[in-house]
Amino acid sequence: MKYRFRLLVSCLFLVTTFLLLFSYAMFQGGFVSWFLFFSFLPILIYEVAVLIYPIGKWKVGRHLSHYISNASGAITVKLEVKRRFPFPLYYCILEDIMPDSLKTIDNQVEKFQYMNQPERLVVKRQMKKMLLPGFKRTFSFTYRLEQIPRGEHQFQTVRIRTGDFFGLVKKEHYYAVSDLLVTYPNARPWLLEGQITNRQEGNLLTASLRFTNANVATGIREYMPGDRFSWIDWKQTARKNTVMTKEFEQEKGTNMLLVLDACNSLNPIIFEGMVEVTYSLLTYLRKQSIETGLLTIGKSGSFYPSTYGVWEFDRMKEHLTQLQPNKKGVFSLAIQSYWNKLVNGGVLLFVVGNVDKPFVEMIKKLRQRTEHIHVLLVQPEEQQKKSASLVRQLSAFGVDIYEMTEHELMKTPLEVKRI
Repeated sequence: MKYRFRLLVSCLFLVTTFLLLFSYAMFQGGFVSWFLFFSFLPILIYEVAVLIYPIGKWKVGRHLSHYISNASGAITVKLEVKRRFPFPLYYCILEDIMPDSLKTIDNQVEKFQYMNQPERLVVKRQMKKMLLPGFKRTFSFTYRLEQIPRGEHQFQTVRIRTGDFFGLVKKEHYYAVSDLLVTYPNARPWLLEGQITNRQEGNLLTASLRFTNANVATGIREYMPGDRFSWIDWKQTARKNTVMTKEFEQEKGTNMLLVLDACNSLNPIIFEGMVEVTYSLLTYLRKQSIETGLLTIGKSGSFYPSTYGVWEFDRMKEHLTQLQPNKKGVFSLAIQSYWNKLVNGGVLLFVVGNVDKPFVEMIKKLRQRTEHIHVLLVQPEEQQKKSASLVRQLSAFGVDIYEMTEHELMKTPLEVKRI
């Protein structure tokens, strides 16, 4: 509406100026009056041409150097404009409208030092540039996106503004140019090797989870994508003329289930830490041939039974990339729909950002049905005192509590301590 009003004002200004100069020349007469009129006439013609020039018929494209990246990564983006007729333009402003998902930055482990100041990571990305196209039929603008946060970023709009030499006519047009950038969470290394203990900081996570790599062959089956080369049973392969692999006892059921809390209005940096920790654990356990399931409770619960195959693991990775916290959900209530999956699992590991009374009561009920329950609490160091009493209640019921503050999240490799 504002754009149309501006065009109308420009049109009225040009018409009024033309009529005034023509009237002056007709009534005044003489060389000076007609000289002014004919001197203004080329300018008027150009102004009218700019006014009716259809910039909406330009072809605008966006090219990304990478359409898939990791969090905190960088890509190069190129906006290219093509037009058929080389109409002279004094200037042209190209602007790529950034999606809301790119209004924050991810500066790797440094972001966790701002757990109590999440607004420090909010930025206003303005990717625009003024060009001087002149008679060019093709012109472009290249920029670089850095510190890209996790998620799916949908680019949809490019805005172009142009005008005349004198600023009498200004035009703009929005182009629908759709591109998708997928940014996966980072898989950080873990210090989880064997039965590691530390007397000052307590048992590490692996020591209590008792990861048993029970690779005892119990049968054979046909080869599946993702199977290790060393699992191939060459005798059975030669006998059946089909690639056969050994089937291990570990394959028959889920040894571990990671449960991620994506409810409540969590601090965005805390939630990013929870997602990063969960994905890092899934990656680590998969490399150790430990079959692990994933359950996320957010806007809608999502359950993935196993990381055993490549396809299943890629589905988890894609889900964690898209996952955003639910600002209205209650974790202890939403998880009731998945009670059977919790009690049927082996080791349960809850990754949460806060501990409240409903959560404690839910864990108490679950403890009566499941033996091995662990809670990994990701929270700022200053909130430890607030949750201390609830943590002690969980420990009294035999639940192992581990904690990660901004100090642990900023370390490489990752390491957690038992409370």
